[in-house]
Amino acid sequence: MIGTITAAQAQPTEESRQSSSQIEALARSLGLSPADAEQLLTVQVKLSGLAVDLEAKLGADSSAGSWIDSATGKLVVAVTDAKSAEQVRASGAEARTVKHSRADLSEQRAKLDEFARSKGAGKAQSWGTDVKSNSLLIRTVEGAQDKATKAFLAKAKDLGVEVKVEQVEGTVEPAADLYGGQQVEMTGGYLCSAGFNAETSSGDPIMLTAGHCAADEPTFSRDGVVIGATRAFSFPENDYASVDVSSAWTQPGAVDKYDGSYVELTGPGLGAVGSAVCKSGRTTSWTCGEIASHDETVNYGNGDIVSGLTQHTACLEQGDSGGSNVSGTVAQGLTSGGMLYDQGGALVCGEKVGQPNVGYFQPVEEALEANDATLVTG
Repeated sequence: MIGTITAAQAQPTEESRQSSSQIEALARSLGLSPADAEQLLTVQVKLSGLAVDLEAKLGADSSAGSWIDSATGKLVVAVTDAKSAEQVRASGAEARTVKHSRADLSEQRAKLDEFARSKGAGKAQSWGTDVKSNSLLIRTVEGAQDKATKAFLAKAKDLGVEVKVEQVEGTVEPAADLYGGQQVEMTGGYLCSAGFNAETSSGDPIMLTAGHCAADEPTFSRDGVVIGATRAFSFPENDYASVDVSSAWTQPGAVDKYDGSYVELTGPGLGAVGSAVCKSGRTTSWTCGEIASHDETVNYGNGDIVSGLTQHTACLEQGDSGGSNVSGTVAQGLTSGGMLYDQGGALVCGEKVGQPNVGYFQPVEEALEANDATLVTG
């Protein structure tokens, strides 16, 4: 958990560039050598920047998302017309012509969001755009036959785009109940992880974390020292919150990696699908994986449906909520939740029971914009 470190605490050892421990963690997660992991991360940061530029130039009606092909290492951009395909190829990326634009898919996903909020989603766990297949992907609990789930899937099949349904054994849960990041405590007895430090346009210091951590508007503390009161939160449609930070705390622009070192941040951003990401949180510490999709909607149950989340494959568990997600030195987002599995009464991430990891974060740029704030960098 980054963000709120008292001046009296021992500070982690600074490493000016991507630290060796970060590279080693990424190498372990992806089965690469440290040298290959470092090279991969460097290339993916450049490709993610190219993806953002291309999609902005093409627009939502001509593009349909992008991803980094794990087999070739190339950036692939989905487009809906020949002119856009030529523009993509001219940039050095690979063009893939598809039927539905990003605008089409987002519009249909929004219809599902509206249906879920008004009539429920049953045991549908999440839904969002699968850029590689140019379709909407819905994850449901395996064998679910309840009325609400059937109605939700029937609504999905009536949409004007292809819909794929994936059955899963786990259930998605907010990651806030137990221990969090480099943990922060809230009045009411709950624990979460801090995410990123920021400063509002008026100069007020704030800490960003998950919205569901602040839904009861608690006061946040760490080791018995008050950080500050909840300033604002958005949940369940979004999942971000801001917390006032008292003068008792310093605000380094860095993320704790739980090995005595930290990653200094250079700014906010959002990596391309297929790029590497690492998560910092109290329960599972420092874990890494890949970005699987953007703009997913997740049904946490009890009417808590969150849209606009990024899915990734790093392990996370309850208590990691609000924690930092970074790619290299770029702040990506705030941990929201993930698909967890029961193991002897404890809820664990997929890799611990032979299943894939499915985690979600709230992109940090939206949280910064909502709070009229800028990220504190290293």
